Amino acid sequence: MKIAYIAAGAAGMYCGTCIHDNTLVASMQKKGHDVALIPTYTPLRTDEENVSLNRVFYGGVNVYLQQKLALFRYTPWFLDRFLDSETLLKSLVRFSSSTNAKDLGALTISMLEGEEGHQKKELKKLIKWLKDEYKPDIVQLTNSMFVGLAREIKNALGVPVLCALQGEDIFLDDLVEPYRIQAMEILRKRSLDIDGFIAPCQYYASMMAGYLNVTREKISVVPLGINLSGHGVHQQNIGDEPFVVGYLARICPEKGLHILVDAFYQLTQQLGVDKIKLSVAGYLGERDRSYFGEIERQINVWGLSASFEHWGEVNREQKIRFLNSVHILSVPTIYQESKGLFVLEALANGIPVVQPRHGSFPEFIEATNGGILIDPESPSAITSAILRLIDEPGYRRQLGQQGQKIVHSQFSDEVMAEGTLAVYRKYILKNKKGILTCDG
Repeated sequence: MKIAYIAAGAAGMYCGTCIHDNTLVASMQKKGHDVALIPTYTPLRTDEENVSLNRVFYGGVNVYLQQKLALFRYTPWFLDRFLDSETLLKSLVRFSSSTNAKDLGALTISMLEGEEGHQKKELKKLIKWLKDEYKPDIVQLTNSMFVGLAREIKNALGVPVLCALQGEDIFLDDLVEPYRIQAMEILRKRSLDIDGFIAPCQYYASMMAGYLNVTREKISVVPLGINLSGHGVHQQNIGDEPFVVGYLARICPEKGLHILVDAFYQLTQQLGVDKIKLSVAGYLGERDRSYFGEIERQINVWGLSASFEHWGEVNREQKIRFLNSVHILSVPTIYQESKGLFVLEALANGIPVVQPRHGSFPEFIEATNGGILIDPESPSAITSAILRLIDEPGYRRQLGQQGQKIVHSQFSDEVMAEGTLAVYRKYILKNKKGILTCDG
């Protein structure tokens, strides 16, 4: 099978979606399939071996300039390649924090419009490469923000175009008006060009069916998987005191670190400062530095700085070491998470989780028996759950062992790849039989 997988780079940060896409493609390649992982906007950054192409389509600088200045919509392609240099594109991590809401909304709409948007020259480049050089059997888009590409790709190549669903509703709902309403109208219209969607869990499949106004049958569910290499290899060797609570995710308000910090304070009041510790790891972007600074100031006011550790952004080796330095993991997201790779990563190392009862988390806990669900946005609920795990170490170890066993057997990258390939085969067969319609 020859698969073109169009992904989205996140400039200089480790991105859960980039890691997922890279892991999936690498696993399919190991199974003998020809898969091109095609970066857009910026090069992909992943904490595993990067299997993406050494070329970026829809380079972020070109995309932005073509949006703002009509001149760049007609510049020669050789000049565009200069603006797609890796060094220049990676610098966008600093630029992104200064992009205002109006520019972001207008750019989102233009991208959703595909061949009718300001970046139609970039779409022509991508299609020319796919048609003349790669010639795939199927094309996969990383999320529904790319649905504007589907119509012209299908017209030019005559192959199925599928689209993953990976939490893009959070971004779209944050657009300012009137851009949000306009984007939703275009998104729903262009979703008709997609042959089928792939969601990571049943919750998100059902939610996005209504969000995109497509039939639920059009959305296949392939559960997340992770590359298990290195996970669970090292036996956790830390004492019972202090009890270490871990947080592993991007540091931002929507991930709920402030809620966990409030629970941490409550725990110190009940157990004593020397009995509990909070360890935090994850990417911190420029726009969220003031948020994290306020958290650090509050911890200092409470006199808890000695019981708080900030690891910063971690690579794969550091991430596994971090997980083996904590007793439990909790990322109490405000929003309803569609993925939550950190749950699988924690459980793969035998670390139980305490997560809010929404989004993908109930399905994870039901499937793995590896944690406790609590009421969302409730520091007291987190505190109660953690106190139970402290008071019942046998129960805590049981949760970790159950979760580890299930993750290693059912949530590997190989299992995820097999599920994805099965969906691809279904749509390729439909295409060969000529039974694909505009509704997939």
